[in-house]
Amino acid sequence: MHVCLVTETYPPEVNGVALTLQTLARGLRAHGHAVSLVRPRQPGVAAEAEFPELLVPGARLPRYPDLRFGLPSPGRVRAFWRQHRPDVVYAATEGPLGWTCLRAAREIGAPVATGFHTRFDDYFGHYGLRLLTPLAFAWLRRFHNRAHATYVPTRELADSLSARGIRNVHLLQRSVDVRRFDPAWRDPALRARWGLAPDDLAVLYVGRIAPEKNLALAVRAFRALQAVRPEARFVWVGDGPARARLAQDNPDFVFAGVQRGDELARHYASGDLFVFPSLTETFGNVTLEAMASGVATVAFDYGAAREHIDRPELGCAVASGDEAAFVAAAVALAADDRRRRAIGASARAALCRREGAGVAARFADLLHDLHARHAA
Repeated sequence: MHVCLVTETYPPEVNGVALTLQTLARGLRAHGHAVSLVRPRQPGVAAEAEFPELLVPGARLPRYPDLRFGLPSPGRVRAFWRQHRPDVVYAATEGPLGWTCLRAAREIGAPVATGFHTRFDDYFGHYGLRLLTPLAFAWLRRFHNRAHATYVPTRELADSLSARGIRNVHLLQRSVDVRRFDPAWRDPALRARWGLAPDDLAVLYVGRIAPEKNLALAVRAFRALQAVRPEARFVWVGDGPARARLAQDNPDFVFAGVQRGDELARHYASGDLFVFPSLTETFGNVTLEAMASGVATVAFDYGAAREHIDRPELGCAVASGDEAAFVAAAVALAADDRRRRAIGASARAALCRREGAGVAARFADLLHDLHARHAA
């Protein structure tokens, strides 16, 4: 089976969608399937393609200058697919390039699956555009309903989208590479560079440093836990439009920048407490990465946290929107070293048991079933 992945973002860009798509592409290849990509060209990035790919012109995404969306390129897409005809198309993003590929796939008779990776409708409220939220979701609904199936990472999201008029929603549960994210990466030298003694507390945030991530709550939780752990340091891994202001307002914070591969695993494992206050995720891969790294986690009870922190011994999944409870959970774990370490170890063990065949195998099965039903 030949699968063409259509996406507005892909490594070396660092975000949950880009890294998920790379994992899926490599996993499909490992299971014997042919893979191609259609995505925007990334200026200044040397082309070292793992797969046959079509790079189309793009433009900067407003408020996210390091990301681009692909411009409509129907002629280029048709020419590429004449040379690399796909059996199934997977459109991961809902921009102009995704719409182009939906139409082109219909012309060649290929079935299309879409992925609901980003809550763009929720983002508008964090950038002063809340009145546009209904229009944004209407755009998303129309896009996904033109496909033969839409894949989502949680049952909660599947039920929500179905109730709001998106048809043919199917569950594609995520997993995490427990060989990559491992407590064995813990690095005392790195912790020392953060200004920590061996028994001091490193509080960790990993992800885009952007308004939609509810970062003010993370700051409030850290300042509260400093009352019981005054030596604690808050380490931020990632980058984004809110970083400069956050650093200006909090000169004691440690900003580690974007990390990849082994260095990212090292940063996770060298933390002690992971706080993730976002309420705009479709899943939140970072939650699983922290848990696999043996780091106790505080997050809201939705997305990855609802799927995987289903018992108190695996972490703190706080009722969505209850900020006081979020702060209290962070303070309680900061104050109790023994409980925090036990939670980290239990979370790691639980994810190792659940790893199974991995998300790529499940993705391949879904696409194969879609192709077979479409052919029939």
